[in-house]
Amino acid sequence: MANLRVGLIGIGSMGRHHARILREIDGVDLVAVADPGGDRFGAAGDLELGRSVEDLIAAHLDMAVVAVPTIHHEAVGLALAEARIPTMIEKPVAASAEAARAVADAFASAGVVACVGHVERFNPAISELRQRIVRGELGDVYQVATRRQGPFPSRIADVGVVKDLATHDINLSQWLAGALYAEIAAQVSHRALREHEDMVLITARTANGVLINHIVNWLSPMKERITTVTGERGAFVADSGNVTLTFWANGSVPTEWEPLRQFRGVSEGDRTRYAIQTREPLKAEDEAFRDAVLGLRSDVISLEDGYQTLLAAEAALASAASGQTIRL
Repeated sequence: MANLRVGLIGIGSMGRHHARILREIDGVDLVAVADPGGDRFGAAGDLELGRSVEDLIAAHLDMAVVAVPTIHHEAVGLALAEARIPTMIEKPVAASAEAARAVADAFASAGVVACVGHVERFNPAISELRQRIVRGELGDVYQVATRRQGPFPSRIADVGVVKDLATHDINLSQWLAGALYAEIAAQVSHRALREHEDMVLITARTANGVLINHIVNWLSPMKERITTVTGERGAFVADSGNVTLTFWANGSVPTEWEPLRQFRGVSEGDRTRYAIQTREPLKAEDEAFRDAVLGLRSDVISLEDGYQTLLAAEAALASAASGQTIRL
């Protein structure tokens, strides 16, 4: 079977890594790249650098990856849908939920595979966490809390921290909780005096009653990527930056001191740190997209999922602007 012909538009800070991986994985050939901003990282290699999505389409592709700035996702996505080319669009799907809806509908009408690149779902620590929740190791899920903090990324100029970083946490939290957000409240700040927000606190409740909390900013000198899921039998703590997963079990050690027992609620049990096979999340994501195009599996993240993530992100921004809890 011949390799799939893949094209890539956008070879900047994120796209250059897709270019590297698409040259490494089996079953695909990177045959076309395009970026109207040029090739400052030398990611094109020996390929001629195209300037537009039309240049990709002209290369007769079997699949395409979109890594241009968010503001261009809608136009590029619609062009690829019209050309009936299976496509993965880096998150978020588009600059607005309305635009994401248009892109998702266009690919659905075209009848071809399309997905969004929420790479955090392919992080080994998060994947392992999800599998253990699905197997029932935590029992009922009560709460998901995330912290995603770090220095300001100069490459991001067209969206704020909510649509750039917090969409990671919104997407994976709905996935871990097994339901969409039903209501959401948020506060934002603009400490860097930019057009878009650089710090956000989000609280939410999913349709199945799981409580959610997100701390996200571009203003921390340290980089932190922590997801804590508390449930009936204890708590999982996933560090997707260091790729570790720890389980803190609810203990069953009795105490004779009644006031202390009532105060603690549950006792501290055993702590287990799991051995996880580490591999690059972006490679796992690109391989999943390849396999979806081949019809071998379907664990990519749908454009509908990406649309729902943007709905929640925009509700968070609306809450911050109005000071009201938004019901979805």
